[in-house]
Amino acid sequence: MAVWAVGDIQGCFDSFQELLKKIKFNPEVDELWVAGDLVNRGDKSLETLNYLYGIRDSIKVVLGNHDIALIAAYTGVKKSNETIQPILDAPNADELIHWLRHQPFFHWDFKLGYCMAHAGISPEFDFGMATNYALRIEKKLQGRNYKSWLKHMYKVNSNKFSAKASSMDIDKYILSSFIAMRFCEDDGTLDFKQKGPPSEKKVLKKGLKPWFACPTRRTTTLKIVFGHWSTLGYYQDSNVLSLDTGCLWGSALTAARLDTEEPIIVQIPCKAQQIP
Repeated sequence: MAVWAVGDIQGCFDSFQELLKKIKFNPEVDELWVAGDLVNRGDKSLETLNYLYGIRDSIKVVLGNHDIALIAAYTGVKKSNETIQPILDAPNADELIHWLRHQPFFHWDFKLGYCMAHAGISPEFDFGMATNYALRIEKKLQGRNYKSWLKHMYKVNSNKFSAKASSMDIDKYILSSFIAMRFCEDDGTLDFKQKGPPSEKKVLKKGLKPWFACPTRRTTTLKIVFGHWSTLGYYQDSNVLSLDTGCLWGSALTAARLDTEEPIIVQIPCKAQQIP
């Protein structure tokens, strides 16, 4: 049995299949971790979602911002677009969205020594807080009133955690940190505006740091696998493993084998689907 993790697929189904072939992934014996953003912008989002649903017993998925956007479009909270509309029009749309809504924001495996969240873990959260807060918003997304909850999530704004904030502001901070963060200030305040690499001049001028380099960050005992940050690309240190290498933008799709002493990295080049 092999355990592989893959970065943001975003509907790039052909590249995804090519990568699975290269790593010789066998869903009957192997396990695949998917670091969120299964769909959107790529030209085969429906095929990607159908395939992953078909091997759902062999995969571990965490939700990303584009997956939440799909669910929001399904409820009418957000507008659809040409790449996710085929999912909404599919005869099994209800089944696919129901399955997606019941995926977690945070996954971990103590034996492997890894955990996974789409954008990472807030510098203000330790492992216990991350598990509890992920469960909190998972219950909201899986609940009967999830449409109303999502509508609020797209209205409120929160970049600093406070236990004294309103329930909706707390939920928004939790959700945003799991699916949308990249940079933060020294005190852990998140910055959602900057999307470039950490070396970008305007980022350096503002004194922003990657969330995982925050000087006040709470530590976790598990190495964090994340995606979401294509301009960061592949990055690894003793604490984190970044796997979004911008397949959608014509760069590469990356997989990392996790059940080895050191992660084995496999990449395939991708044809550009979008122009940054």
